[in-house]
Amino acid sequence: MLDTFLFQFTSLFTMINPIAAIPIYIALTEAMTPKAARWVAMRASITACIALCVFALIGEAIFSFFSISVNGLRVAGGILFFVMGFEMLRGRTVPKRVDGETESDFGSDVAVTPIGIPMVAGPGAITMVILFIQESPATSNTVSLFAAIIAVCVLTAFVLATGRQLLAKLGRSGSKILMRLMGLIVMLIAVEFFFAGIKPYILDIARAI
Repeated sequence: MLDTFLFQFTSLFTMINPIAAIPIYIALTEAMTPKAARWVAMRASITACIALCVFALIGEAIFSFFSISVNGLRVAGGILFFVMGFEMLRGRTVPKRVDGETESDFGSDVAVTPIGIPMVAGPGAITMVILFIQESPATSNTVSLFAAIIAVCVLTAFVLATGRQLLAKLGRSGSKILMRLMGLIVMLIAVEFFFAGIKPYILDIARAI
């Protein structure tokens, strides 16, 4: 069981790659207090953890019921990330707080989307947990998978919070430079997401022709 847990943990951590979520997390929490930013990191990780556990249990049934595919999630996520990366490249933070919205409400919104889903609990991670649960119906496999999901999400919260502390040490000028650089990185991630999702659709169209 330990070997299974280690394999699932390393696979999920590599697929989720919380370091890639740092640019969006920093951009969305730049104006927040350190305490509020840590809360967002924790809330995002909890959201991702719940989402992955749910998809591990009933993900295949959900996709079948709504006739959707993981590739559709990749395309939608790619478009969302590209818009955000473009705004970050221009020195803007998106989404923006609306008039009357408290910092707590705004933090709750961005923690769920886009940080928790689909940045942390993205198409790759969702597909992976569904495949893991299908590999073996044994109880030990299910227990180790849920343990791996929880462990990865806890580590993700720590990585995001650490990234926020790095921004504070850079100062105002350094943070602006880093923000634009991260915007470019987010746009590149978005392009990879988009084309990875749209490729199967193009191949299906080509076969039909």
